[in-house]
Amino acid sequence: MLRKLKGSDSVVLFLIALPALLHFLIFKYIPLAGNIIAFQDYNLFQGVFHSKWVGIKHFIFMFQYPEFLMVLKNTLKFGLYSLLFGFPAPLLLALFLNEIRLTWFKRSMQTLLYLPHFLSWIIVGGIFVELLAAEGMMNRLLAGFGIGPLSFLTEPQYFYGVVISAGIWKEVGWSMIIYLAAIAGINPNLYEAAVVDGAGRWRKMWSITLPSLMPTIIVLFLLRIGNLLDANVEQVLFFLNPLVREVGEVFDTYVYRVGLTGGQYSYTTAIGMFKAVIGVLLVVTLNKVSQKTTGESIY
Repeated sequence: MLRKLKGSDSVVLFLIALPALLHFLIFKYIPLAGNIIAFQDYNLFQGVFHSKWVGIKHFIFMFQYPEFLMVLKNTLKFGLYSLLFGFPAPLLLALFLNEIRLTWFKRSMQTLLYLPHFLSWIIVGGIFVELLAAEGMMNRLLAGFGIGPLSFLTEPQYFYGVVISAGIWKEVGWSMIIYLAAIAGINPNLYEAAVVDGAGRWRKMWSITLPSLMPTIIVLFLLRIGNLLDANVEQVLFFLNPLVREVGEVFDTYVYRVGLTGGQYSYTTAIGMFKAVIGVLLVVTLNKVSQKTTGESIY
């Protein structure tokens, strides 16, 4: 039985949690006050307290500006494609890796699969650029089948496939760890009972593993859907060039280009608030839907 915490124990636990609490306070909550510049014509030299108030001017301009609608469309496509292909990838990988019975091989594969997570996007992007270049390995392979060469890096039709594939390759092994941890927590007696009933590996996976993982899947999906309009700026920016900008410009790269390099701080802050509101609405709505249909939710 867990003993009741004494006063000194509570102080120790609070001190352990203090660095994390300070991190969220300083880097997550206090910066929220900076969103006030979305309602100002912010001037870098006049500061927040002396810049002119303009109300919702930047939000009105945002929806009237043709380039914003293009960026919104691109961001939605990128987010949906990432969700469609990127979300199931670590789950499927964890399910199949769990079926490997050779422990040494399983651990070696797991290590190799999550190593790319520790590489920077400069290295990952460089690897993909070399693979997909006109004289790269992919085009040499396609040439053996009488295809190509294809301009993977400059043709808009290949942009989403290249960027999302690079993202999956980099992060799939790291995301897989959560599912493997959840699988390790499943009661082994369930599998033993299934074997007695004559169930094979596929039936055990379908009838025991997947239902047991459902709470984890729902929580991760809801957390992922809240970031639907977010994209890794390094990931997209590395592959972005003038030839694919029409389909590749997303909110994060647009804010970087227009806000940081163009000096339109108030306008891009308004875009950030728009993204945050959409994310909150998606999480709240889908959380209620999940709660009513599956009984699982994040709160």
